[in-house]
Amino acid sequence: MTRDSKNILVVDDEPKILEAVASFLKSRGFSVYTAENGTQALELFARMNVALVVLDLMMPDMPGEEVCRAIRKKSRVPIIMLTAKAQENDQLEGLGLGADDYITKPFSLKVLCARIEALLRRAGDDLIPLTMKNSWNDGDLYVDFAQNVIRKQGRPVSLTPNELKILSALVKYPGKVFTRAELITLALGDEFDGYDRAIDSHMKNLRQKIEDDPRSPAYILTVHGLGYKFGGE
Repeated sequence: MTRDSKNILVVDDEPKILEAVASFLKSRGFSVYTAENGTQALELFARMNVALVVLDLMMPDMPGEEVCRAIRKKSRVPIIMLTAKAQENDQLEGLGLGADDYITKPFSLKVLCARIEALLRRAGDDLIPLTMKNSWNDGDLYVDFAQNVIRKQGRPVSLTPNELKILSALVKYPGKVFTRAELITLALGDEFDGYDRAIDSHMKNLRQKIEDDPRSPAYILTVHGLGYKFGGE
C-alpha cells in the first residue's frame, strides 16, 4: 500500500506541536487527523480508518496511557508515544501498555517520520503469510497462497480476491483478533467509502465456502465486540 494512502492520527494538547507534526507529515504524503485531547482522539479513532497513532502522554482530560489502553482493547494499530517524560521507567511503562515506539520531546520531525514509515512497513510485512501452503484439521481445509488454490475436503473452493486477502490475513495470525476496520483496509483498501459492517458479508460468504456448518464455524471465528480471528488447527 502506498504511503499516501496511510491515515495518521496525531494526538497532542499543544497546538504548535500538533500543527508542526501534521504539516510535516502531510508534506510527506500522509493523510493526517489531529486531536487535542484523549476523548477527541478516541472518537476519531472509532470513526476513521487509522493506520498509526502518534500519541502524547500528558494531556489534561485523559492520560495518553489510558488512550493507549482503550485503543489496544480493539486494535493492534501501531502507536508511537510522544512525550516529555524521558525517564527509563516511563518509557518501559509506555511500551508495556502496548506502544510500539517512544519518542521524547524535543524531537526531530524527520526522525518521527522515519519511525512512522518503519512501523508502517513492518505492519504491512507482518500480514504476509509465513508459509504459502498450509492445511488444517487433518487436511479438511487446504490453502496454497502461491497458486491461489483453496480446497475443502479435497474439493476446489473459489474465493473472490477480497475473500482471499481476508483469509490470508487471518491465517497469518491464528490468535490475532482483527477489527472490521483492519480487515476493510486489507481487503477493500483505504478508499473504501462504505460501512465497516460490509466486512460481515465477506465473512458470511467465507463461512459458506469453507465451514462444515457456517452457523457453528471452526475457522472464521467471531470475537464479540472486537472482530474476527482464525481458529483452524
